[in-house]
Amino acid sequence: MDVLSDAITAMRIGRPHSSRSVKRGPWGVRFPASDGAGFHVVLQGSAYLIPPAGSGAPVALGPGDIVFLAHGNGHGLADHPETPLEDAQFNPDGSWIAPSRPDGPVQPADTLMMCGAYQLDRRRAHPLLSALPPYIHLPARVGTHDRLRSAVDLLGAELADPQPGSDAIVPALLDSLLLYLLRTWWLTDRPECPAGWAGALSDPAVVAALRALHEDPARPWTVQELGAQAGLSRAAFSRRFTTLVGQPPLTYLTWWRMTIAGRALREGDAPLRVLAQRAGYTSEFAFAKAFKREYGVAPGQYRAGRAAGPVRVNAACRSA
Repeated sequence: MDVLSDAITAMRIGRPHSSRSVKRGPWGVRFPASDGAGFHVVLQGSAYLIPPAGSGAPVALGPGDIVFLAHGNGHGLADHPETPLEDAQFNPDGSWIAPSRPDGPVQPADTLMMCGAYQLDRRRAHPLLSALPPYIHLPARVGTHDRLRSAVDLLGAELADPQPGSDAIVPALLDSLLLYLLRTWWLTDRPECPAGWAGALSDPAVVAALRALHEDPARPWTVQELGAQAGLSRAAFSRRFTTLVGQPPLTYLTWWRMTIAGRALREGDAPLRVLAQRAGYTSEFAFAKAFKREYGVAPGQYRAGRAAGPVRVNAACRSA
């Protein structure tokens, strides 16, 4: 297991949405805030992202540009920064009801967009995602981000011409696209940043320790053992890990154990003694005490409340 995959797995719930839409000017859409995360890709033409309040000036988008909004902040899309925005309308499943437009083939002056959305459980937001900026803009550049572009092309082809199996392929491609988006930002397009998770994912010593505790969270790790995984002394490792991750090693380990325990309680029926063992606790009592300290409720109460249902999501497009 790796940290990026684990972080997404811990937060992802429900079924992602995606589709393509044609927009003929003038047009402008306002998306409200939500608990989800969404992306927009310009396939043809141009558009402007109207960022979340306080996040800067409108951003010009050209063919191939991708915008990812990780925090579900309200935002707008328009053909021009001064075009009035209309509130987006949503289907019961959370997908966007695109405004009706005249029928006909896509013209050179039209804007062809592909959008998508993910449902996330923000009650246990991994700090890796929490550290992302209000929006991520990945401009199209020839010869860069080949894997991300391939995922975009595959998803666009499935949406434009559904074939047998598309209902299973599209969600899988959306999950892959989310990971490619985040990998591209963290490892290649992020601003130079020696601290925080940007630095953590680029630091071989910290990555080695993170991978070790993610692969075996039940192990009774010590800082000394994690430092050995990183190839550093106990003190040097503890300083580096705390600086980059924002938490001491064993504090992060406890947080991660409780995160995966919470997901197991939401999604399964394993006995508490089994969950306690998986989380590295020798007794149900110790596990329950740690869980309540972290979540504010006992494990049984948390499991009983899982029927509350998924969060609402926006920013998913429906074909115009």
